[in-house]
Amino acid sequence: MTARKTEERVKAGILVTGTEVLTATIRDENGPWLSERLAELGVELVVIMVVADRPADLLAALEHMKASGIDLIITTGGLGPTADDLTAEVVSGFTGRQLALDEEMESKISAILARYAASAPVNMSTEALVAANRKQAMVPEGAIALDPIGTAPGLIVPGDGPVVLVLPGPPRELRPMWAAALGQPMLRGVLDRATPLLSYRLRMFGTPESELASSLRDIEAGGVETGGLEITTCLRRGEVEIDVRYRDGAKADAEALRDALVERHAETVFSFDGTTIDEIVAGLLKDRRLALAESCSAGLLAARITSIPGASKYFAGGVVAYSNAAKADLLGVDPAAIGAHGAVSPEVAGQMASGALERFEADVAVAITGIAGPGGGTEDKPVGFVCFEAVTAEGRSESRSLVIPGGRSDIRDRSALVGMHLLRRLLS
Repeated sequence: MTARKTEERVKAGILVTGTEVLTATIRDENGPWLSERLAELGVELVVIMVVADRPADLLAALEHMKASGIDLIITTGGLGPTADDLTAEVVSGFTGRQLALDEEMESKISAILARYAASAPVNMSTEALVAANRKQAMVPEGAIALDPIGTAPGLIVPGDGPVVLVLPGPPRELRPMWAAALGQPMLRGVLDRATPLLSYRLRMFGTPESELASSLRDIEAGGVETGGLEITTCLRRGEVEIDVRYRDGAKADAEALRDALVERHAETVFSFDGTTIDEIVAGLLKDRRLALAESCSAGLLAARITSIPGASKYFAGGVVAYSNAAKADLLGVDPAAIGAHGAVSPEVAGQMASGALERFEADVAVAITGIAGPGGGTEDKPVGFVCFEAVTAEGRSESRSLVIPGGRSDIRDRSALVGMHLLRRLLS
């Protein structure tokens, strides 16, 4: 049974073209987006490659994917009217097909360009535009041309190896064209061979990756079969994500792994279905009124809270009290407490939280005060030392004092994350 499912796996590669992507002038959004779409269809993504606008590099990447036994290659970019837009030409040669003018597509492109010229702020020659973009209507023989979203049509090109789906580079054009391509029988003939790929995601906060790796080894040694599972762990902004992908035959093993991980890390697993901490906190704040008092995080916690639509229903407001005077004047912190314990101390964090709770007439409040660096640290309170306090109007509280590693931006960002999790623990 396992061997049969292996044979039914469909493999894909994504080839991103563009010197501007390779040099990080712009960020690739297409590769990750297409990766998610392929996973939803049960297609196994083998590789994402980024190459410059050079025909030899593009062809070498296509040949490499073909040699890897890939069933579907998706290219993005290189479909414009300029001299460096060579994807269609190179794919034509790769698949052994001649380019020919598609007169129907040429007419469609001409109509698009005529509308563009009519609305342009300067006078433009429609004939010149059509001539410059005529190359976009050149289609490999036997290929399916996909109607352009901009001016560049897409292509589905058969060959003696993988089918090649050629898509434009701009995401606003690529995404609707992907949807159109899914309705084409030539592409469906590849995609429909894929067996469904199931998955789940766990999120942890407070478990080091090394400890998680040890747990996975112990779980496997304890009898849970993981050979049919694709397990990916990733430390993302201070949280550990565990993605498990599997096919139907490995469902029991996947569930056994999840149960074992939850049992071992019950204190740190906070999401069983991929829900983010921001979404969880938003749910917990329903029918509550939240206030914030931030120092070193300088509003980053407030930014996370308000990143969820509807935050105005529960977020009363916050104070960025950076100076000692601001802590005293805006939050009512006793200057004597600052003098005795320092602005970065559990005592001051507690008074900041109480002050925010009172001034905003809130049901719950969180305070953060710390040393973000690069200077200002001492032996007792090094750079990265941050104090947190979360309190409710009923008198319940959660507090933490810890040293957060990393540079200034890491410390500030992680402080906001700890504040979110402190809220979760207090309200759960």
